[in-house]
Amino acid sequence: MNIKFKTLEWKNNQLILLDQRKLPAQEIYHTYQTYQEVGLAIKDMVVRGAPAIGVAAGYAMALAALKSEDLLQAATYLKSMRPTAVNLAWAVERILKLRSKNPQDILNAAKAIEAEDVEMCKLMGKWGADLIENGKTYLTHCNAGALATAGQGTALSVFYEAKRQGKTFQVISSETRPYLQGARLTCWELSTTLITDNMVAHLMKLGKIHGVFVGSDRIAANGDVANKIGTYGVATLAKAHAIPFYAVAPTSTIDLKTPSGEHIIIEERPPEEVTHLHGIPIAPAEINVFNYSFDVTPHELVSAIITEKGVAKKPFSEKLRGWLK
Repeated sequence: MNIKFKTLEWKNNQLILLDQRKLPAQEIYHTYQTYQEVGLAIKDMVVRGAPAIGVAAGYAMALAALKSEDLLQAATYLKSMRPTAVNLAWAVERILKLRSKNPQDILNAAKAIEAEDVEMCKLMGKWGADLIENGKTYLTHCNAGALATAGQGTALSVFYEAKRQGKTFQVISSETRPYLQGARLTCWELSTTLITDNMVAHLMKLGKIHGVFVGSDRIAANGDVANKIGTYGVATLAKAHAIPFYAVAPTSTIDLKTPSGEHIIIEERPPEEVTHLHGIPIAPAEINVFNYSFDVTPHELVSAIITEKGVAKKPFSEKLRGWLK
């Protein structure tokens, strides 16, 4: 299973991003020359997925340094673009801790973040592949593949690695309303069976789903998992049907400063993402809309957390802290 596209690429002191808003109809790449442009690309979801956002933010800081701009100002701006995904703030803070304004130092740090993400994806895949059984079918929600990282993904990396090992299994992708990352992105990236979000319970009852693998945008110190809206519902259904639920994320997604999911800021996005589809209204004008982009799955519903360091089982707190020492 070879990745035939690049989510992002640093070339000629510019950042190139695959425009994920256009997929699957068009594979279009844009070039960015300022940190402000990259920030807007993150906010508008040209690039999305917590690890990929972190890598993009690192390169945005490099762009600021190359133009001798105020790095603290750039950092504040970038961190405001997507408040839930901790990898964004993690990457920016990592560069600020260099206490260097030398563009080459900062560019080297951004390249290191990208290289580490590629390696972490491979390791998460290897740890998670041990949980894949021949002949079984696994559900994934949103997109946690190569499109969400600089490498082969978090949750989808498990499937890539299991396939390389010769295992035979099936993957089901929920469409992931309202932005349809499952339908538009996961199904474009990986051979899956697509279902509507509200079909999950029915398929679980029929015994057609044997495990769930999802990514994460922030994992609290107690193991609560913030991920794309709808994940909490999937986890609740999995628990009710005695189906294992796994969260897959690099250790950079673990936020020990956040004690539990109750303290995670949940991003709200424009109502048009709910009321319109490709610019066409699908709801009455001026209707009130809730559009929370993420929800939090309590750690009690999580069977295991998989990172590049290994597989953590409950209780999570001690293991997560040990990984980050």
